[in-house]
Amino acid sequence: MVLNYVWIFFFVCGFLIALYKLIFLGDVEIFKTLVDGLFKRAGGSVMEVGLPLAGTMIFFLGIMKIAEKAGGIQWLAKILNPFMKRLFPGVPDQHPAMGEMVMNFSANMLGLDNAATPFGLKAMKSLEELNPQKGTATNAQIMFLVLHTSGLTLIPLSIIALRSTGGELYQSLEPASIFIPCVLATVSATIASILVVGLKQKLKFDRVLILSLLSAIVFVSGILWLIHSLPDDQKQQVSKIYGNLILLGIIVAIIAGGIWKKINCFDAFIEGAKEGFEVILKILPYLVGMLVSIQIFRDSGAFEYIIAGAKGLFIWLGVNTDFVDALPVAIMKPFSGSGARGLLVDVYSNPALGPDSFAGKLASIFQGSADTTFYIIALYFGSVGIKNIRYSIWAGLLADFLGVIAAIIIGYIFFH
Repeated sequence: MVLNYVWIFFFVCGFLIALYKLIFLGDVEIFKTLVDGLFKRAGGSVMEVGLPLAGTMIFFLGIMKIAEKAGGIQWLAKILNPFMKRLFPGVPDQHPAMGEMVMNFSANMLGLDNAATPFGLKAMKSLEELNPQKGTATNAQIMFLVLHTSGLTLIPLSIIALRSTGGELYQSLEPASIFIPCVLATVSATIASILVVGLKQKLKFDRVLILSLLSAIVFVSGILWLIHSLPDDQKQQVSKIYGNLILLGIIVAIIAGGIWKKINCFDAFIEGAKEGFEVILKILPYLVGMLVSIQIFRDSGAFEYIIAGAKGLFIWLGVNTDFVDALPVAIMKPFSGSGARGLLVDVYSNPALGPDSFAGKLASIFQGSADTTFYIIALYFGSVGIKNIRYSIWAGLLADFLGVIAAIIIGYIFFH
């Protein structure tokens, strides 16, 4: 129901703003812009998002099926069961969904978005099988989705690559300088997600859960300290090499495990791959609907008004406004990943700012410390036919907001 209202809001708000521009500002091209964007996004949702995702889904769900039949998913669930069952008390001990969620989080942490999505969709399907009220999101599904939207990433490879490959338009002299702040911001957003959803669901924050969170923070801090001690060029090499090396190593380990268990690996792969194609067919309508509505909202100029209002508010409050030039990236990110990336490039290529300015570095942190909330809701809930999403949107956006505040504080500490 909430998703329905959000979808309608994007269309109606976009139309009304365009009508205002036509009548009061004389913008005779605005409705052509909206219609052109509608057709472009409708086609692009399939060609640029759906089809590339289909290949990735087919491959990785095939690999997941081998892991499942070899017992690897169950083994992973067993190892992390003490921590996971406290975040997901509605999921039975050592259920395959636990291992699938861990695989999703692990791929995200390595900055491997394409691999994370199939694992996440598989986990959502497993959680839906436990759902006693089909079509209504369970607490476990909401916790998983909000954690995913926090965008926990330990290797912000795409941001570092973008900062280092601007050519004559822009090119950072210190592309890896945002590595530590990005990770600190995304860890902060993840902790905020656990607290927001955990308090809403009245989870028991016992000694095991608290110690597990503290241990994770210490582990991450240790990795960051080791990487921080490396020269910038070596940091980039670590980001480029080890994330992909680990992913390929996991794939080979899963196949080796299947051989060890005497499983027909290729038959298991085909069985899982067929499931991937079925999932793609199911989620495409949800993707097209949500992405088109966001495009209408964006092309109408709604974001410009939101950004201008935010800038005016902070100026009126008299606070330091150095962060405001980077704020458009944070505002856009929950709605559109590509839109946020475009705004990030705008900051980089602005002669008055640039990638190594405070705004450029803070915008990088914003881009690397959250995920596209509305896209993920449409993708994940659409894959299992969830229509009543309950409090998913406000919980996800509240966690995003707390993550933005943390990112601003971290940006000031490191770069101001």
